[in-house]
Amino acid sequence: MKTEDLLREIESLPVDERAKIADLVLKGLNAPNLDIDKQWAGVAKRRLDEIQSGSAKPVSGEEVFAEISKRFS
Repeated sequence: MKTEDLLREIESLPVDERAKIADLVLKGLNAPNLDIDKQWAGVAKRRLDEIQSGSAKPVSGEEVFAEISKRFS
């Protein structure tokens, strides 16, 4: 099968199937690094703990993008 044919076939798939293919391709390009994954999991857990304890306040994506827009306009 030619690349162009394969790409057309992929484009015709439902979004969830295309996402699976994209994930597979990306994993093939950037092999998972378990050490880095563990570090990111630790960061995520610490941030969740900070939010749950009230020591950090979550900010909505809408607020973040509004601030970015304000800074760069």
